[in-house]
Amino acid sequence: MKSKKPYNCGIGPAFDVIGGKWKAVILWELHVQPLRFGELKRALPDISEKMLIQQLREMETDGIVHREVFHEVPPRVEYSETKLGATLNAALAPLADWGDRYAKRVEAARTRAEAAK
Repeated sequence: MKSKKPYNCGIGPAFDVIGGKWKAVILWELHVQPLRFGELKRALPDISEKMLIQQLREMETDGIVHREVFHEVPPRVEYSETKLGATLNAALAPLADWGDRYAKRVEAARTRAEAAK
C-alpha cells in the first residue's frame, strides 16, 4: 500500500487500495471463483487490457489479489482474491447494497421528472 501521509481514519488507506474505477469491480468478480485474464476481460468489457493488467498488478502488490502461474503448455494464469481481499470484499458488500438503492432512487426521480414534462 502506498502511504503518502498520516490518515484521520481508515477510509484513506482503504481508498488507496481500491481507489479508481476498476479495482473494487475486479475484486468483486474474483469473489466467486478464481478467473483467468480472458475471463476477467469478458466480465468487464469496458476495461482496456492495459488497464486490467495495471490494476491486477497493483492489487497483487497490495496483497488483495493472488496471481498463480500454472506451468503447462500453453501457460495458464489465474487470479483469485487473497484472505485480505476477501475481507475487503466483505466490507464492500454494504457499499454495493447502498449503491443499488441509490441508483434505483435516482432512476425513480428521473422517471418522475420525465413524466412531469
